Amino acid sequence: MVQVTELANYTAEIAKKLGIKKYDIFGSAADATSVEVERGEPKQVKASNRSSVIVRVWNDGNTMGVTSTTDVDPNGIELALKMAQEASAFGVKEHTPDFSPEATAETAEVKRKPEPQAEVSALIEKLLVAEKELTNSHPAIESVPYNGLSQRDIDRFYLNSDGAIRDEAASYSSVYLYTKAEEEGKKPRSAGSYKVNERLADLDIAGCIQEAAQKTISHLNYKKIPSGKYRVVFSAEAFLSLLGAFSNLFNAQSILDKQSLSTPESLGESIASPLLSVSDDPLHSANIGASTFDGEGTPTRCTPLITEGVLAGFLHSAGTAKRMNAKPTGNANIGAKVTVSPHFYHVFPGRAAEGEYDLDSAENVILIDDLSALHAGVNALQGSFSLPFDGWLVNGRDRVSIDSSTIAGDFRELLQSIIYVEPDPEITPSGVCPRIWVDNLSVAGE
Repeated sequence: MVQVTELANYTAEIAKKLGIKKYDIFGSAADATSVEVERGEPKQVKASNRSSVIVRVWNDGNTMGVTSTTDVDPNGIELALKMAQEASAFGVKEHTPDFSPEATAETAEVKRKPEPQAEVSALIEKLLVAEKELTNSHPAIESVPYNGLSQRDIDRFYLNSDGAIRDEAASYSSVYLYTKAEEEGKKPRSAGSYKVNERLADLDIAGCIQEAAQKTISHLNYKKIPSGKYRVVFSAEAFLSLLGAFSNLFNAQSILDKQSLSTPESLGESIASPLLSVSDDPLHSANIGASTFDGEGTPTRCTPLITEGVLAGFLHSAGTAKRMNAKPTGNANIGAKVTVSPHFYHVFPGRAAEGEYDLDSAENVILIDDLSALHAGVNALQGSFSLPFDGWLVNGRDRVSIDSSTIAGDFRELLQSIIYVEPDPEITPSGVCPRIWVDNLSVAGE
């Protein structure tokens, strides 16, 4: 782990020697180990130690140069500072990035500590047991072709010439299992599950096995459905993946670059059903990978995005906040260009619904578990999407897997068509979200 106080001290000395008055450094390092198995035998073991350090220097003309390095000893830092200093002569003169006004503000207290990593042999043993249990759970489950068990330690730090010093460290473990099932005369069917936890000992491997098995078995009996308009229920993972695909709605940098469905004047507009509320909440207790500061050193926080259907906020860096007369939200990533991205979505009910809906009593409703081809089937600038999905046609307690269907529409119309936000949330790696009910969505089936 980088000793950030020591780094700050010798960086200040080197900068003074080079005549550099203004600089900042952001760095992260990840030490990861992962294993894969195949048909009862170890398949692959990976170990990596990756680090990335971004050094920015401003000259007397207030233009900025950027360089990256993996070497944070005094020699490496001196070389990086020199290169960034030279590059600053060619820096942009319009909307030059600057220090965050909150780079020295207090951050939230998140009680985490790095956990000791288990031996590779222990990881392989656990994954082999999981593979065996999963293939034994049903005769049709022929193999688990995609699987992995990993553990990772992450260190992050930020410092600048104004005295800001931040660092944090965390650990987490994850497991994923993705099956292949085959029955004579039928198409192969697949399903998967992913779990993550801070400690390997607390990782819900049994739950991952059970979820992957149940989903796979539920997809064995499938049928085509007629094309038409359907009432659709999105699982947490499906809705969050769609929300992430259209995150330019809330991204201040995208808005300023005119690459968004929103404009600076969109705040306060009704963009969704009043039943829906959404926030970006990196400090949510369910966020295993929570960060207390962003790439500019700004403390992270809960940022309301949609409040009872109304667009309530944007995600900002220090630069976008200054240009839009707002406050930084702790969503900046620094590099050759400062970018903005969400951390961890929290979707929850807004205004109370007039009635309640229950899948156990639903008729002719489609439950979407997972969306595919988001890289190709989404036009984020037009708001349109056309995506294959895995899901079931629900009639009461009877659920039949749907074969080869696509859902299509306009994301803004989808948000307005929400008729129910269930009260019970599901936890996913990208956020916390309940199931979302939407009326009259177009489904291309048979």
